[in-house]
Amino acid sequence: MAATSHPLATGSAIEVLRAGGSAADAAVTAVAVLSVVEPHMTGIGGDCFCLVSKAGAPAWGYNGSGRAAAAVRAETLIDQGIKEIGFDSVHAVTVPGAVEAWAAILRQFGHFGLDRALAPAIHYAEHGFPVGQRVAYDWARAAERLRADQGARRHYLVDGQPPAFGDVIRLPALAATLRAIATEGPDALYQGAIAADIVDSLRARGSLLDYQDFARHRGEAVPPIASNYRGLDVLEMPPNTQGLAALVLLNILEGFDLARLDPTGPERFHIALEAARLAYAVRNSHIADPPFMATSVPALLDKAFARSLAERIDRRQRVVLPAAPVPGSDTVYVSVVDRDRMAVSLINSLYEPFGVGIATVRSGVLLQNRGACFVVDPGHPNSIGPGKRPLHTIIPSLGMRQGRCELCFGVMGGAFQVMGHAHVVSNMIDFGMDVQQAIDVPRAFFDQATVQVERGVPAATLQGLRERGHAVAVRDLPLGGGQVIQVDWDRGVLIGGSDARKDGLALGY
Repeated sequence: MAATSHPLATGSAIEVLRAGGSAADAAVTAVAVLSVVEPHMTGIGGDCFCLVSKAGAPAWGYNGSGRAAAAVRAETLIDQGIKEIGFDSVHAVTVPGAVEAWAAILRQFGHFGLDRALAPAIHYAEHGFPVGQRVAYDWARAAERLRADQGARRHYLVDGQPPAFGDVIRLPALAATLRAIATEGPDALYQGAIAADIVDSLRARGSLLDYQDFARHRGEAVPPIASNYRGLDVLEMPPNTQGLAALVLLNILEGFDLARLDPTGPERFHIALEAARLAYAVRNSHIADPPFMATSVPALLDKAFARSLAERIDRRQRVVLPAAPVPGSDTVYVSVVDRDRMAVSLINSLYEPFGVGIATVRSGVLLQNRGACFVVDPGHPNSIGPGKRPLHTIIPSLGMRQGRCELCFGVMGGAFQVMGHAHVVSNMIDFGMDVQQAIDVPRAFFDQATVQVERGVPAATLQGLRERGHAVAVRDLPLGGGQVIQVDWDRGVLIGGSDARKDGLALGY
């Protein structure tokens, strides 16, 4: 079974599985297709994280995030009057880690090579693909950013306009770039003409990234971190991702008897929001590239620490807690389980829609803006610095029971992903929902002091939140997306769900 945010990606993954490929082959194939058909969400200019569960082996993780320039210093940026790194700042561009990560995942778990995995993506880029409904909506919202950049305007607009729903779009420059990577491997991106195209484009805008930053890039195989939520071992990627915050949030929620509450009622939403505000405060204070963290991961995952945080929550009213981050929605997630029950949970992102808004003129590569997650404060563990990896919002996840994978899941949506993971897990564990129900339940998040709720949250819940001191606003757009595959070991079946907030689907055989 495969579940992704786009039908063409899901279909491509299923074709790979039918041809004898592993879940790893199918997942990389799917994410490569998504890099073509959802170019605003992900691409070869972005980063990738992956968790893999394989029978008889420890769970495996891969950190495919890129680093800041070796020459960058927070002090230098401060001297230039830069107090924060904006989403459109050239200093927000970090080395893209996705392609190297795809190759590493295939080396470890694939039956096929990168050439086979990229073939469907090359086909759609070269011969065209119809633009999906949600994709067209998001593309139109980003049109002004694309018009401001020569490369983006050339490759990702048609006569200066974004494509409409159903338009067939071809991306010939990206097809040629993908073909070079399929033929030459990751070195085509990190050491060849494509790397030169990227570096030249960035240096002309004042970036400090150079050719050596690209040539020296390597991802890292890492053991997952985990915490148990009412019998389910939830696995997340370790820092520099915010997966740690998702586990802290679940640890806090475990102190409340949520099963006795209405899953869409005001008390459940109030507790979830207050617990999330605490978990994000932990994230913002502590999570960074591991060598620079001052507090250990085990200390932050300690259940006693979570209980001390839970004690700060007043069930009757919103209390003064640390400020929250701003949510975003700019990522793709892929869940695949193969016939041998290998489960691959993979997430790939440019961060903001179309990343930093810069596309290389010759190779058509859209560049991410992950460096916007850095802070410009030399005393902070997540301060921008030479060769550092920023705090990362994208997080794949697995749910394990008695050493076997039960859930392969992820929730898209920028900073919201922490709360999204906890929301889906709680929906299934506390309220007994199936995977599709767990995805579909209306969501809420917070934008500074305002609680943003989706349409579908009951009016009585909105009123109940306001009575508890929350400033509530109904969102125009849904919060993120998500895919889940559940492994039913007893009956020998897979149960999949895909988020209607996107264009995708779950499909199996």
